[in-house]
Amino acid sequence: MSRALRALGVLPLLLLAACAGYGGRGLVVGESGVDDVRRLMGVPAQEWTDPDGSRQLAYPRGPAGVHTYMAHFAPNGRLRAFGNVLEPATFARIRAGMGKDEVLRLLGPSRADWTVYFERRDELALEWRFCDEWNQLARFAVLFDASTGIVRSTLIQRESQVATIGENTSYWCAR
Repeated sequence: MSRALRALGVLPLLLLAACAGYGGRGLVVGESGVDDVRRLMGVPAQEWTDPDGSRQLAYPRGPAGVHTYMAHFAPNGRLRAFGNVLEPATFARIRAGMGKDEVLRLLGPSRADWTVYFERRDELALEWRFCDEWNQLARFAVLFDASTGIVRSTLIQRESQVATIGENTSYWCAR
């Protein structure tokens, strides 16, 4: 059997293994540690350590993904909480007057190619892609005062309202 055929035969297994860690399946709150999460989820996109030793790791699943998983650890290194943060309950916590760092700790990094600076308003817009409650692709935007990094406002739009992906593109989430 040629090397190319063997490689093709292994490809589905590699893809399956890659998907196994997508959403943290197998992690147990109170039992799993930082090393367990890193082994399953990979290198985090962002990481924070608090003065008390607690930690937080962000795992955006993009660039076209609709999830960002946050892993919160107690000072002893055990998983305290884990889940997708790109949902309305988290978006509702974003308020005018919050700082950019606070927003990133709640939502994780946004897509760099969707970050826009509006010079006349001195405003910076960051966006995150998610599935709305109607199972449609949508974007959550946070508008910051660019000079201070303070939240001015937020908005949600369905991708069908803002994207020009192509005529045959579906705006429905695959679940």
